[in-house]
Amino acid sequence: MGPSSHPTCRVIRPGEPYQGKQGLTYLAGISGESAGSKNISMIIATMPPGARAKAHLHRGIETAIYLIEGEVETWFGPELGEHVVCRAGDYVYISPDLPHLVLNRSDRPCRAVITHTAADDQEGIVLLPELDGRVS
Repeated sequence: MGPSSHPTCRVIRPGEPYQGKQGLTYLAGISGESAGSKNISMIIATMPPGARAKAHLHRGIETAIYLIEGEVETWFGPELGEHVVCRAGDYVYISPDLPHLVLNRSDRPCRAVITHTAADDQEGIVLLPELDGRVS
């Protein structure tokens, strides 16, 4: 569809599922490619029971999450030494450049709406394999 040269409103139908760099499955949504956005993207992430993301950060990009269903742990900080438990109905904010890792230890699937301050949700991702083993 591409960017528009004038203000507009677009309805974006969910796209095909894809595997992100973090190792999770996402459902394509709003992006520069689908809507012509410049500084925002929005997707849906799904995490089956036992799923976990690879440790990573989003270089210069803010992340906002709304957990639709399920429960996940988010480990964060320079050594992934801090964590929060997020449940359905919770909002989560992750600062730019903050190392983090998300995992679903529950026996139920998890779904979340994720937005980034970038036109592509995979933009700015830096994988941190040296931190993956810090959370078991």
